[in-house]
Amino acid sequence: MTQPVLECKNICFSYHNLNGETKALTNISFQVNKGEFMAIVGPSGCGKSTLLSIIAGLLNPESGEILLNEQEQGHIGYMLQQDHLLEWRTIWKNILLGPEINKSLTREKEKLAYKLLSDYGLSKFKDKKPNELSGGMKQRAALIRTMVMEPGLLLLDEPFSALDYQTRLSVSADIGKIIRASGITAILITHDLSEAISLADRVLVLSKRPARIKNDIPVHLTLKDSSPLAARNAPEFQDLFNLLWKDISDEYNGT
Repeated sequence: MTQPVLECKNICFSYHNLNGETKALTNISFQVNKGEFMAIVGPSGCGKSTLLSIIAGLLNPESGEILLNEQEQGHIGYMLQQDHLLEWRTIWKNILLGPEINKSLTREKEKLAYKLLSDYGLSKFKDKKPNELSGGMKQRAALIRTMVMEPGLLLLDEPFSALDYQTRLSVSADIGKIIRASGITAILITHDLSEAISLADRVLVLSKRPARIKNDIPVHLTLKDSSPLAARNAPEFQDLFNLLWKDISDEYNGT
């Protein structure tokens, strides 16, 4: 049996300040298999980003454990809501920042970076500065910067939330296709239920804080065209959307 890339076991976490304790996560358990694309949704403020930070090793759980496949330890990529590109560096220099920092910049890395630029339609802009690119282009560049490090597990924390709706549809579809083609295991945090269904193999639904797992829904769409945009026309799409909407609405309504 294939070992999961990631396994979360009974993760609990609370925030502490002078006013006391705020419980964020309670007994969160799930696993993600190699090549799987999982989306996590839930009410605002339920702890989705906290969970991602724990998986990335930026926060330590109060109890429970995070188990990573030995091959993927130290190979986690994390893409945030903002692109955080350095304005004084060209797009090419921004993309190669990671290999420069950890002294792994080789000719092979440069070839990979250029291939990713071509795949994302940015090769003509490699010598531009970030302020010369559109929001969608900058998000693509930020993802390339993450993927050039060849992560075994890619964490995406609402990476399209700052984009206008039309650009968001296009960029999320492009990025979704490229992630799938690469075979990278990915976890996406999103508030957009349609986005979760169209991109993911399964959707994990968290309850309101302190978050627990309310539902774990596999996504199986019957389509000739498997692109994320076409997924929204699948016959199963509306039923999945309604199921997710009910799960989250019930949390807001206290049912």
